[in-house]
Amino acid sequence: FVGPILPTSTGGVLTHFDIDNTNGPLMARNLSARAHQFGRKAVLMLGGAGTHTEMVSAASSANRATFVANLLSTMDTLGYDGIDVDWEPIDAVDRAPLLSLLQELRAARPGMILTIPVGWVNSNFPSSIDSWYATVAGVVDQMNMMTYDMAGPYSGWVTWHSSALLDNQPNHPSSIASSAQLYRNVGVPAAKLGIGIGFYGTCWRGATGPRQTIGSGVSLVASDNTMSYANIMSSYYDASARQWDDLAKVPYLSFPTAKGPQQCNFISYDDEQSIGEKGAHVKASGLGGAIIWTIGQGHLPNAPVGSQDPVLEAAYNAIVP
Repeated sequence: FVGPILPTSTGGVLTHFDIDNTNGPLMARNLSARAHQFGRKAVLMLGGAGTHTEMVSAASSANRATFVANLLSTMDTLGYDGIDVDWEPIDAVDRAPLLSLLQELRAARPGMILTIPVGWVNSNFPSSIDSWYATVAGVVDQMNMMTYDMAGPYSGWVTWHSSALLDNQPNHPSSIASSAQLYRNVGVPAAKLGIGIGFYGTCWRGATGPRQTIGSGVSLVASDNTMSYANIMSSYYDASARQWDDLAKVPYLSFPTAKGPQQCNFISYDDEQSIGEKGAHVKASGLGGAIIWTIGQGHLPNAPVGSQDPVLEAAYNAIVP
């Protein structure tokens, strides 16, 4: 996946890729060519967080045909094989236009790769997932759960991991396994359901591990980008601080004294061991694979050549072979 391409309110598509209008498309073409050189498919990510208003307008009945034509033209011009339609959040009122957008893309280009990311599920509210998701699964090739950032200082919760594989409970009601099961319960085929692996973690202050009471001095202060795997390894990691939660199947760092630039006491993250557990679960459950957010956050530029992408290699080895 390479992105983002961005919708305009009238159904246009912006391709600066958060770089500029010249170098963004050059990067995108280079990456699609390199993917094809190695026998891989290349997919464009459309939208993402912060683009909800534009997605709603672009996919409206007035603009949708233009939007579909522009998306396919962009895909072809940049040399891609498909589109990941990242509509966030998917509110109840968005379901009909989003489904129509997906159906019209599929009808216009039956052989394209068409995927969609969906949220993790609070296991205390299973009814938040209904048969609409099974209908969508019938149109797309893959429905990937964004199973990271699955915890916070929420009412009724205790401190919890960003991406626990197992052990959701009423006071920490999130896990990859429970989210996947709730989607499967409404008819999403396991083989079309992917998990999300985060190459970043979360920083808590005022608590030193999971399952602790969230009092007035406890807060989650940083996550995506700031707490990249690379930053965790360079600014926080200490082997003596690493703990393994064998119920949740994830590691964490615990510091009685605040540590690093963000002054963390509890850092939840994924490493080679937990990614291996996630891959084993994908295979044992017959799930369709995984997405990563984001590959760059796992890159260790100062490590020796051949050792700069340990979590990416772990994900490949756990899921692909």
